[in-house]
Amino acid sequence: MSERIPYTAQPDLQADCGSCFGLCCVALPFSRSSDFPEDKSAGTPCGNLQEDFRCGIHQRLRDQGYNGCTVFDCFGAGQKVSQVTFKGVSWREEPDSARAMYEVFPVVRQLQELLKYIAQALDLPAAGPVHRELRRAYERLDTLTGDTAETLLAVDVDARRGEVNPLLLRASELARAAVPGRKKNHRGAHLMGARLRGAKLRGASLRGALLVAADLSGADLRDADLIGADMRDTNLCGADLRGALFLTQLQLNAARGDARTKVPDALSHPSHWTA
Repeated sequence: MSERIPYTAQPDLQADCGSCFGLCCVALPFSRSSDFPEDKSAGTPCGNLQEDFRCGIHQRLRDQGYNGCTVFDCFGAGQKVSQVTFKGVSWREEPDSARAMYEVFPVVRQLQELLKYIAQALDLPAAGPVHRELRRAYERLDTLTGDTAETLLAVDVDARRGEVNPLLLRASELARAAVPGRKKNHRGAHLMGARLRGAKLRGASLRGALLVAADLSGADLRDADLIGADMRDTNLCGADLRGALFLTQLQLNAARGDARTKVPDALSHPSHWTA
């Protein structure tokens, strides 16, 4: 009997840039800042986008000042919009479809992000009591992401998120209940620049917490709920994030870490982290 593939390992939830029409490089805007060296409006192709929809400076993005590109994750929305919604016909081949494609992309990205979170919850054995409801929610959203552009543009993403969030919260509570001791609650906390070096945060709730530039070096974040936490420039050097709930590669990419930082098996150390 073959081993079940984890929900989070499903190809549909992983970005496949080779099957995308460079949508993140065209549809989304960016402004001159520490993350980008110039301004670009939505719907305008980045100057580094090549004819084959690949980035001409992919290996040098940080050196060229495009840090924002290195922390972006579409959760598989790019290839789904390109190959499913628009049947493999690019905005270059059909310019009349460009506007709709650019508008659909961020909608599908948000839905794919929700699917990623549901997948993580389905991979938690302790969340078994809500797995049935989670599977139903996953199937509904997955079906929706394969619908027409017209249907997707009419989707109320906030409403969909409101339907899923209680299930994710319950899954988090069930998973963290097995963690010994009292769990700290920093849900939605403003911890920008906070000095939390070596903090004991195992099983804590950091849902939606603002952790920008916070010092969490050496912190114990095992089994902590990090869904929606803003981890831009968060110092994770030497921190232990094994088993962290709803942690994404995007969050790790936005943070700072080193070779001592322990991350969940499904995620990897960003290439820009220090050795």
